[in-house]
Amino acid sequence: MAAYELTNRLVIGIASSALFDLAQSDAVFREQGEDSYRAYQEAHLNDTLRPGVAFPFIRRLLTLNDLSDEADPLVEIIVLSRNDPDTGLRVMRSIKAHELSISRAIFMQGRSPYKFMPALNMSLFLSANDRDVREAVSQGLPAGHVLGGPYQDDAKDRDLRISFDFDGVLATDASEQVYQAGGIEGFRAHEVLNAAVPHDAGPLKDFLANINRIQRREEEERRKDNGYRIRLHVSLVTARNAPAHERAVMSLKRWGVTVNDAFFLGGIDKGEIVKVLKPHIFFDDQESHLASTSRTTPSVHVPFGKINEPAMPDDVQKP
Repeated sequence: MAAYELTNRLVIGIASSALFDLAQSDAVFREQGEDSYRAYQEAHLNDTLRPGVAFPFIRRLLTLNDLSDEADPLVEIIVLSRNDPDTGLRVMRSIKAHELSISRAIFMQGRSPYKFMPALNMSLFLSANDRDVREAVSQGLPAGHVLGGPYQDDAKDRDLRISFDFDGVLATDASEQVYQAGGIEGFRAHEVLNAAVPHDAGPLKDFLANINRIQRREEEERRKDNGYRIRLHVSLVTARNAPAHERAVMSLKRWGVTVNDAFFLGGIDKGEIVKVLKPHIFFDDQESHLASTSRTTPSVHVPFGKINEPAMPDDVQKP
């Protein structure tokens, strides 16, 4: 039997903490310890877990597999979990109960499995465990920490809207560092001077490229079937504005990736915009922005770049 090939698919790793609402289970673990946690999960084995922060995104993404043969899906979701196989049974049964087409999983008792991301060709790992995500990003892997609580999702709706910040997410944080050092005027001058120089790609550029591949498949379907309605939509929501917008647009083009819409907000509260835009997931590198968006929108912190490095103690900073 030939090996199952992952090379030409969008592969995402999802921790059970991002897919399901594990607040009650986590409380048992924190307050009563591992043995009680294991007993709790065994006692509730057949109690289906409620959807978590990333559930709407994952569910809707999986519906796009109807664009391909069942044996050759466009999207592959793999559970990456700190649970052991026994306590992971409830997760897999909940996946089945929610009718999610997820059949592959890695369970590693008390350890993060993010190290397997390259071997599994993953473009993204989502988890509610901030430490795991930071460790993955520090190793150059594309990962995000889901924020907020569960969100309402219409099971009959199959549209999927994905929104990205630019600096520190699709691009590196090089220009953000210029802003931190030289303020808004220094930043704008730098971006105008380098308008023709594309940014280096950031942690989620390849994820966007894989999303674009599915969008092209949708376009093929629409050309064959005039009645087909496009479901996957991508937007850029960034604090950049003119004249710094030009370099961002040019960089996307040079990388060979696209977005459907772009919001160049120049400091306007992103939370108010995404509340209207209603993406099913929004990626940003700054927790200050996500404090606003996560109140209404499934939000993901990408802890990439200098702004996300831990602050040094005062006595170390002093000369």
